[in-house]
Amino acid sequence: MSSHGDPIPMIARKSAGLKGEAHVPGDKSISHRSLILGAMAVGETKVTGLLEGQDVLDTAKAMRAFGAEVEKTGDTWHVHGVGVGGFAEPGNVIDCGNSGTGVRLIMGAMATTPITATFTGDASLNSRPMARVTDPLALFGARAYGRKGGRLPMTIVGAADALPVRYATPVPSAQVKSAVLLAGLNAPGETVVIEREATRDHSERMLTGFGAQVTTEESPEGRVITLVGQPELKPQTIIVPRDPSSAAFPVCAALITEGSDVLVPNIGLNPTRAGLFFTLQDMGADLTFENMREEGGEPVADLRAKFSPNLKGIEVPAERAASMIDEYPVLSVVAAFASGKTHMPGVKELRVKESDRIDAMATGLRLNGVEVDEGEDWWTVHGRGFGDVKGGATVESHLDHRIAMSFMVMGLATEAPVRVDDGGPIATSFPIFETLMTGLGADMGRDA
Repeated sequence: MSSHGDPIPMIARKSAGLKGEAHVPGDKSISHRSLILGAMAVGETKVTGLLEGQDVLDTAKAMRAFGAEVEKTGDTWHVHGVGVGGFAEPGNVIDCGNSGTGVRLIMGAMATTPITATFTGDASLNSRPMARVTDPLALFGARAYGRKGGRLPMTIVGAADALPVRYATPVPSAQVKSAVLLAGLNAPGETVVIEREATRDHSERMLTGFGAQVTTEESPEGRVITLVGQPELKPQTIIVPRDPSSAAFPVCAALITEGSDVLVPNIGLNPTRAGLFFTLQDMGADLTFENMREEGGEPVADLRAKFSPNLKGIEVPAERAASMIDEYPVLSVVAAFASGKTHMPGVKELRVKESDRIDAMATGLRLNGVEVDEGEDWWTVHGRGFGDVKGGATVESHLDHRIAMSFMVMGLATEAPVRVDDGGPIATSFPIFETLMTGLGADMGRDA
């Protein structure tokens, strides 16, 4: 069942070539961080291109609850911040809906201010583990009281006298790293995060843009990120680049749908986020980067994707996983249309996303005639090649927007239609998905 009402069954049918430009929404990771750091700055931050999916709107509501003024005028969002350490205690429970990014970053941002806040979410979010964030926040002096297994609903009591922290992340996670850095803003001295594998660095880039002192060094331990606490963050004017994770869906759809030629403009190509596109090129995809440039400190390009009937299965480098962790579901769909095996190691993080994404995708692919092997930290899709993927099944989305969208992409190229039991969660990250895809020529929509 959808977290936003009754289930919305959807269906995708084999389509003729997709054509045109796909203007995907703003980057979700940057949108969350724009609102949170804007709320922690002194003065007015202006944001254009903000992703207005439910996840980000829930973060905007949370910032209002902590005392910041957040409003939209025309195409611009205005955030009047309260300064580092200036959050007020919310009067009500903070509902973060479906957003693991939102809740974990907000917990970090308030953990070193002496206030108390209670967080909850939908059924999917409330089943996800929070200890990976609350454990390092406890080192600052914050306390967390949640359900068994460290799950929401959860009350965080912020540290009255925060201490700086040196923390090595046990698993690659930009959410954990960012939560610790945000907590470090209101701690004296230097807070240090060490990550063995590099994860998306939007927080470091944006913290620097807001005036925080952040340095990154490579060491035998890994990447060492140091933040100097208690800065006065300066408000910014932010243009949010378009989301590479959203771009993945029209790009992958074009590669497997015969006769397609799709341009996806203004996509952020931050090297810590662009792993999918390089992986697709390794598989032989007709995917090119045009008009490469830099905007707001982030590399940007227009992506052109054309039908690619001769895709080959590959071994995806494990070290690339952190740069494409959200894109493995739709990559597995492309792999089903490739020739040979696509092996994806180093992906245990997929087990604890909005759903167990390995299990959800493997189950759905098998129902649609594709052989899949899986382990705790890896999975392998045995590609059938273009024109030989049967389809015809109804799959469960498990309240996971990326599972729902991935199977809608699959149905555009299978022999028989593919159905999803509930496409409602798509609105959390890509509210214009159906409109955008049908505008390109995709045969998809609600299933009667």
